[in-house]
Amino acid sequence: MLMIISDPADASAALVLPKLKERGVETLWWDESALAAETTLTIGLDGAAVRQTLTHEGRAYDLAEVTAVWHRRPRRPKATAVGDETQRAYADLVTRATLEGAYALMTDRWMPARPQDAKRIDYKALHLAMAAERGFAVPGTVFTNDPAELVPAWHRAGGRLICKTPEKLPFELDGEARHMYTTRVERRHLAGRHRVRHAPVMLQPNVPKECELRVTVVGDRVFAAEIDSQSSRLTAQDWRHYEDQGVAYRPHDLPPQVARRCVELVRALGLSFGAIDLIRTPAGDYVFLELNVNGQWAFVEIFAGLPISDAIADWLTAKETHR
Repeated sequence: MLMIISDPADASAALVLPKLKERGVETLWWDESALAAETTLTIGLDGAAVRQTLTHEGRAYDLAEVTAVWHRRPRRPKATAVGDETQRAYADLVTRATLEGAYALMTDRWMPARPQDAKRIDYKALHLAMAAERGFAVPGTVFTNDPAELVPAWHRAGGRLICKTPEKLPFELDGEARHMYTTRVERRHLAGRHRVRHAPVMLQPNVPKECELRVTVVGDRVFAAEIDSQSSRLTAQDWRHYEDQGVAYRPHDLPPQVARRCVELVRALGLSFGAIDLIRTPAGDYVFLELNVNGQWAFVEIFAGLPISDAIADWLTAKETHR
């Protein structure tokens, strides 16, 4: 039995589910937010014997029968029925700990990795360092809360400096999910550099782009999509702006050594999946920007026609690991 752990509204998981049905594999799609309200979880240990039972919608599932787990994008469990705020926080904490204990006892076959393992390596600075170790060209990067670092970085970049968030940190404003996009650092911004002390930033030179690439690695398979981000003013700095509004996507043939580095980086991080962002410069060089441990890929399949959902289904149902 396979297990998909994700929000029921996850459109990416929905693309893979029919592929699994075609392969005749029983699949449980479950969301962590159901724990407590709709699901019970029991871990029983008797000597060396371990029993793990997840009961959901009236059916008991033996987690020892799960052969592979795809931990996509679940909603966190929350004890909303507990009225007291302090008690609710405690309930959420012990629920998370119990859930991760269950995950630790399950099969070793996870995509992209067990959540606690994925969290341990999900840092941009680590990804950049490990990419450089594997031969990728990497922009000179500064992570800092020191205001004195901003002006020298701006001059080193010849006035073409960009600012990013140090990590992929979602936040809400007025109850709506917001995202921070890549931002040009103009000369006028240098006067406010004292603000950096309170919120660290990630600084890089603005690398010239012929195009941008989203490379999806599934096990040892590589799918590269070329994004014509420079054809639109809206996407020239960050292709995530209106990425489905007229910007062309197409398959891209990576040089073998670049494709190999992508696989090696994902494997070195202990992952079975990774979404990598690269730049191809006008000179034809490939520059590593970042790796998303559980990045989105459905838009790549839809817009560039790459069979990523089939590759995910193959990995989940394969008898031998691709890692």
